[in-house]
Amino acid sequence: MSSSPTGVPYWESKSLEQMSTEEWEALCDGCAKCCVHKLQDEDTDRVYFTTVACGLLDTDTCRCSGYEIRQKLVPECMVLTPAGAHNIEWLPHSCAYRRIAEGRGLAPWHPLISGTNTSVHDAGVSVRGLVISERFVDLAHIEEYVIDEFPDEDQSAHS
Repeated sequence: MSSSPTGVPYWESKSLEQMSTEEWEALCDGCAKCCVHKLQDEDTDRVYFTTVACGLLDTDTCRCSGYEIRQKLVPECMVLTPAGAHNIEWLPHSCAYRRIAEGRGLAPWHPLISGTNTSVHDAGVSVRGLVISERFVDLAHIEEYVIDEFPDEDQSAHS
């Protein structure tokens, strides 16, 4: 799965649309920023992140505890597609899907590059330690949890 017969990694030799389900899933860097609640300003359409995560998110590992059935458990859970990776403006600049869609390649801390699933946390790019599960929040007051952006955003993401 990691490279083509020419030795080029699949994420460098295929478009998002050409990737198999297994390749697509492996591309997720595990930051879990997509798993936090977001609010959209009705007047400006600007999307704001909050520090409140989906109740299915394991806030320590930044992985979904019900991934295979998440849409059944959380009908509003968005399933990211190649089209979404190209068009969803709120995807963080550090997101692997966005990076590939924009032709920027994977960040050095990405698990496919580093060889370890903890590199995203070690680089300070995940939401680990920054979010709280919605199970502990009164969602009627979620606007109290709005933030401008997550700290330690991938510094190389804008290059």
